[in-house]
Amino acid sequence: MSRLVVVGSGTVVPEGDRACSSYYLELSSDRVLLDCGPGAVHGLARFAVPWPTLTDLVLTHFHVDHIGGIPALFFAFKHAVLPPRTEAPLHVWGPTGTVRLFEGLATALGPFLLDPGFPVRLHEVEPGDEVTLAGGTRLLTHKTPHTDESLCLRLEGEDRVVGYTGDTGPSDTLGRFMCGADVLVCECSLRDAEAGDNHLSPSRVARLAGQARPDTLVLTHVYPHLRAQGDLAARVRDAGYTEGRIAVADDGDMYPLD
Repeated sequence: MSRLVVVGSGTVVPEGDRACSSYYLELSSDRVLLDCGPGAVHGLARFAVPWPTLTDLVLTHFHVDHIGGIPALFFAFKHAVLPPRTEAPLHVWGPTGTVRLFEGLATALGPFLLDPGFPVRLHEVEPGDEVTLAGGTRLLTHKTPHTDESLCLRLEGEDRVVGYTGDTGPSDTLGRFMCGADVLVCECSLRDAEAGDNHLSPSRVARLAGQARPDTLVLTHVYPHLRAQGDLAARVRDAGYTEGRIAVADDGDMYPLD
């Protein structure tokens, strides 16, 4: 079964029912974790995601709410898998600086970050790269206006496409990059009046989705005060996007891709 599971839909603001950014994707025969924010590891267990058999970890950028769960994940790989994983490699894909990130984590926390008992392959990707994962999924990257290194992701299986914006500000090209996605996981962080140049708001999401035209638009990374103002999906529709299904992510949501 191909599926997308929302492991963490939250932001840097602590919320009792939300982990930070993390999404599990089964596509082709790949088992991929997109970002790994704080709380993601317990979420993987809570939602019965087969985390010990992950094939790939893909990072969009280095803010702590997107990578803070990595040490816990690798500590679990090292000490919480029975029988131990010893052979199947884990491929880690991320922007320029990913190798330095893991080396720094290993220096601070221990060598299990680079050697949890099985091979870890670190790969740095640039905007515009296209790579094929071991199970056949194509991973495409695109620059986003958020941090110097930040990327968004497009993952293409045999007949399904999933897009993930990561964190991003408005972009004239991002909608075209995501065009035709079956599911587009899209940040919608702040109200229109307060969004700067590094995050999206309901009207900005509406413009992006109008170009991408996904079958299902999943709004995520929503700051609590925006969510508290009522029906976020309706706000995006009122801003002009009326074509596809709109969902607001909660931890544990699952989207079948078969």
